[in-house]
Amino acid sequence: MKYGYFPGCSLKGTGRAYEESLLPVLRHLGVELVELEDWNCCGATAYMAVDEGKACALAARNLALAERGGFQQLMAPCSACYLVLNKTQHYLDESPAMRRKVEGALGTVSLKLSRQTPVRHPLDVLLHDVGVEAIRQKVTRPLSGLRVAPYYGCQVVRPYATFDDQANPTSMDQLLKALGAEVVDWPLKTKCCGGSLTGTLPVAGLRLAYLLLKEAKKRGADAIATVCPLCQFNLDAYHDKIAARWEPVRLPTVYFTQLMGLAFGMPAHTLGLQRGFVPLELPAPTAA
Repeated sequence: MKYGYFPGCSLKGTGRAYEESLLPVLRHLGVELVELEDWNCCGATAYMAVDEGKACALAARNLALAERGGFQQLMAPCSACYLVLNKTQHYLDESPAMRRKVEGALGTVSLKLSRQTPVRHPLDVLLHDVGVEAIRQKVTRPLSGLRVAPYYGCQVVRPYATFDDQANPTSMDQLLKALGAEVVDWPLKTKCCGGSLTGTLPVAGLRLAYLLLKEAKKRGADAIATVCPLCQFNLDAYHDKIAARWEPVRLPTVYFTQLMGLAFGMPAHTLGLQRGFVPLELPAPTAA
């Protein structure tokens, strides 16, 4: 299985642990990723509010690069990138005026969009292309005794529920169960973490993170697993500020790919687990 790969800015920066775990895990499962040559920032979510046309052209350039590279599918692990690239495709489909504007911009650099390249999320690929059973067979160190709260965030299934349910997604739940972990049932799996607010309205952003951490801890979670670099950072980096304002709710927040790597027997340091502020502690293996 071969896919074009759009890492986005976060996976090369603050979210590098996501890429450090994603690449070896997918390689272990026989999934080949080829990084887009000369990719650019997708514009994330904020640029749409500044200039919709330029934002669409910025994101569409990556889609055009994927097409020029001959990729049938494009994988975007970052939730914001995944959303923006999908949103751009919808805009181009639904607005002829926007499509003309974007095609004009792409034409100035000898790029074109003649077809749609499906934008896929790793959860989608793992569940529907690789399969849960194939993943289960690769597990050499089951995550038995580890209670994990799967956190999808607010972007990966909304507004475009292309591979999972908007209100109650379960794709990550299924993968975690295949790894041997105990999945914590909690109602906040798609509630916003406040990541986009923490830098501008700190109290509002911190409160949203606090509510998520508190609920996960209340339900007995040992860790939160996420798919989003911004969510991971927001839930992991502000424990001291949260404790000073409310109460301590320290929980490790890790990428689901890091848990997959551990279950496949990969060393923790090769999966970027040392980068977290709150370390993940695995239960001791039970004697046979």
